Amino acid sequence: MTVFHKYVRTLIEQGGDEALQEGSATIEARHLLLGIAALEGTGAHRVLASAGLDHQAIRDALDREFEHSLGAAGVSAAAFDLPRASPDRKRPTHLGASAKLVFERSFKYGVPKNLRPAHLLLGILQAQVGTVPRALALAGVDQGDLMARVLESVAVEDEGRPGAAKDN
Repeated sequence: MTVFHKYVRTLIEQGGDEALQEGSATIEARHLLLGIAALEGTGAHRVLASAGLDHQAIRDALDREFEHSLGAAGVSAAAFDLPRASPDRKRPTHLGASAKLVFERSFKYGVPKNLRPAHLLLGILQAQVGTVPRALALAGVDQGDLMARVLESVAVEDEGRPGAAKDN
């Protein structure tokens, strides 16, 4: 099993934990983004941290997106004392549509043995619509700039890897 495969397995487990806390039946892109922010020691984590996007900042942005979406439907979250989601007793293991798209977009960068966590972050950031892009926009994050930072970190990592494929 490659290092990337181990990371993916760990990320899906972490994403499942995030989905569980949220009461979600599936693991979605937002859960993977939270997972990347929680799993220290990767280029993807470092890029997020350098942009001020630690786990709590991403959670806050996602909460603002939820409130904003309710507001767009004419519902004020402040008008209600909404309880926290009731976590299911079992961690979700199935990927939702947005998470599947993350992996599909990530795999465009090459075969798994050449992929790294940053490629998964690129797969998340390439989404033009959905919860994550709205949350990042509400947080004042320039998604294009963040993608450029991730691509730069991938290029730097590639320079240091003997025999690495240069498909970025």
